[in-house]
Amino acid sequence: MEFDHLAVAADTLDAAVAHVEDSLGVPMQPGGSHAVFGTHNQLLGLADGLYLEAIAIDPAATPRHSPRWFDLDRRTGPARITNWICRCDDLAAALDSAPQGAGEIVDLQRGNLSWQMAVPADGVLPFDNMFPALMQWRSPHPAAALIQQGCRLRRLHLSHPEAAALRATLPLSDTRIEVVTGLAGFEAEFDTPHGVRVLR
Repeated sequence: MEFDHLAVAADTLDAAVAHVEDSLGVPMQPGGSHAVFGTHNQLLGLADGLYLEAIAIDPAATPRHSPRWFDLDRRTGPARITNWICRCDDLAAALDSAPQGAGEIVDLQRGNLSWQMAVPADGVLPFDNMFPALMQWRSPHPAAALIQQGCRLRRLHLSHPEAAALRATLPLSDTRIEVVTGLAGFEAEFDTPHGVRVLR
């Protein structure tokens, strides 16, 4: 399990993009559509092979899989970080050791990108969506093709009432990831061309 990217969701893609751009002070770039789930996105390349995704339900699309991934069908409130995603070399094996409800494997494609994602039957990931969505890339990783805007993740702060139990499910050695006790939520700190910025 290795940290791959962050997802920021909103009621509309414009709102998700505006939240990222206002918070970090840099522009995002076009992404594309996910026909299986009826969603669309824009992307921001980050240093160290990471990226950030702004995602929302595409009102012009009809999903082929329901509920949608990332619990988007129940999402309410302002734009915010809603999920983090970790990649695996063997997704099926990772799911065998993941908490119950981490999802079933769905094959996905967008343009020349292809991957598998573990998506829960109800769309809700364990620990109130604080457990990462697990994936396995079948194509080259997209980060290398993204425009760099001078942003680097310093810290990803996860809070949850059952922080110790959540932490025990995460076989990560990434020192940027912090898991603490509190209300469920994310906070990410970045180095940007404008100094240190925080995205929630």
